[in-house]
Amino acid sequence: MPNITLNNGVEIPQLGFGVFQIEPAETEKATLDALEVGYRHIDTAEMYGNEKEVGLAVRGSGLKREDIFVTSKLNNGFHAHDAALKAFDGTLEALGFDYLDLFLIHWPLPAVGDFVETWKALEEIHKTGRVRAIGVSNFQPDHIRRLLDQTDTVPAVNQIEAHPYLTQDDVRAFDFDNDIATEAWSPIAQGKVLGDPVIQNIADRVGKTTAQVTLRWHIQRGDIVFPKSVTHSRVVENFEIFDFELTKDDLVAITALNKNERTGPDPDEFNWIPEN
Repeated sequence: MPNITLNNGVEIPQLGFGVFQIEPAETEKATLDALEVGYRHIDTAEMYGNEKEVGLAVRGSGLKREDIFVTSKLNNGFHAHDAALKAFDGTLEALGFDYLDLFLIHWPLPAVGDFVETWKALEEIHKTGRVRAIGVSNFQPDHIRRLLDQTDTVPAVNQIEAHPYLTQDDVRAFDFDNDIATEAWSPIAQGKVLGDPVIQNIADRVGKTTAQVTLRWHIQRGDIVFPKSVTHSRVVENFEIFDFELTKDDLVAITALNKNERTGPDPDEFNWIPEN
């Protein structure tokens, strides 16, 4: 399992297991299954409502806490400075941990316009040692430029929607230029890319599934990726992507499928805040 070294020296496994859209009742079992398969990186969020179950799985896995990299994200209703501090405390309590590996601002909420103060709260948390690295999610270059201009800490990661139909080349290039690792959520576009004939032809040639080829494309271009599934065979399938390589022509052909087609919200327009 390759690791990516973040800009503060912390190492993160390049392949992880995501629990977005996994019901809390299924999360503990699914996470335990992923850990048994060999995953050592789990991605959750306050918004997902399943932090508690992730914590139960990690603590019940028999593995050392330091051997599992866990990410969570600040919910949209807690961007105020003190609210962000309190929300982080709630995340640690839900997980049952005394520290977190990575904590992200989940969405920039540009109409709210307070993410700089939110980031300063995360900087304070980082200084306490209760989180090893801090970053952002769904931030566009203009959002990150504000952080670079007005705060002291360069985000360790930027987690964005990315897949062959939304390659995000400009955002990834900006991240790279500023020593920010790019994480890809919805890496197979909610399954939309799996029937693409270009990807299918490559999969047939290399003897892999289209999901494996797509995840391998992410890995070879340097993305940190965390597919999710509650089906054991798919959890295993998504893990078995390190015994083959795509050619340069394969990578170019998959990247050329870009349509700038999102499966989720546009970060410049998304300003949803939960009622509670």
